[in-house]
Amino acid sequence: MSHLQLGAAAGETPAEPITSSGGVLFRANDLFSSVELQAMRIDGLLHRVCGDSYARADHRLDPASRAQSAILCVPVSLRAKVALARQSAAWVYGCAPLPETVNLVTDHRRRTTALPPFSEALMHQVALGPCDVRVVGGVGVTAPLRTALDVAVHGHDSWAMPTLVRLAAHPDLQCELTLVARALEATRRVPGKNRALARLQSAMHSS
Repeated sequence: MSHLQLGAAAGETPAEPITSSGGVLFRANDLFSSVELQAMRIDGLLHRVCGDSYARADHRLDPASRAQSAILCVPVSLRAKVALARQSAAWVYGCAPLPETVNLVTDHRRRTTALPPFSEALMHQVALGPCDVRVVGGVGVTAPLRTALDVAVHGHDSWAMPTLVRLAAHPDLQCELTLVARALEATRRVPGKNRALARLQSAMHSS
């Protein structure tokens, strides 16, 4: 896909400090084993967030904690080079169900080591503009407008349309689908472009 300039400048969403020794999130085999964490979940002390990440039962999930839980499946050496994207980004914003696989993107101009075998994540090399990624809880996440574009182009029929409607309706995201449609219309060589535009039009009429 050619370069698309979408969204406002990247910003930082504040995050509550998270540690495995007394914070919000807990990762299997960090402080506790997977069996111990599952036992605490059964006892009502924790709830599963994403993959092998759990959160305290008294913690209300927010974009920061969702982003931090998803990035834990990525090797530490790669975390600064990738961004949560597509359905994972929409889930971080509270607008989509949790995907089975963590969706990542990295700029195709950047040299990035591949994910390890049997990873819980799937990485795509794409063109990313300076406004396409923001920081949420210390984690790179595609900005709402870029997320909407990716959902329109790559999303599955079972969740793409409802996700676009929620992104557009979210009061804090400023996700104008008309801007996404205009950017897509001006871009050439996008597989599934007509289907994506139809999804955007339907979502705008449903908003």
